[in-house]
Amino acid sequence: MRLRFVPLALFASAVFLAGCGEVNSTIDKAQACLEAPKIVADLVAEVGKLTNDPQAMDKAIDDASKRLTDVADKASNTTLKEATDNLAGALGNISVKNVNDAVDSAQKVTSETAAYLDKIAKACT
Repeated sequence: MRLRFVPLALFASAVFLAGCGEVNSTIDKAQACLEAPKIVADLVAEVGKLTNDPQAMDKAIDDASKRLTDVADKASNTTLKEATDNLAGALGNISVKNVNDAVDSAQKVTSETAAYLDKIAKACT
């Protein structure tokens, strides 16, 4: 009698473990609502300090874009995922090659992140 339940127990365990793996690979709405705006705030603060260092600014923007992509990939909320993906893409398209680019890029980062934070504020309420 017990032998009949062994395959059922194994199947249930496999389903449970697969489900746990999925939960661990995504982040919930609350975590995304905290994590993504922090990345943005850190970027804006850093970009403001790097207007005379185009290479460092370019790296900071690229790093933030990658971190946002990671958050978007893990976000379980579709609205947050889409908004975060869009910002990551916009930041990824910013290229800083010289000091003139740095000033323009700082303005682009500010405008892109402001629009993003507005979308996130609405999605997180």
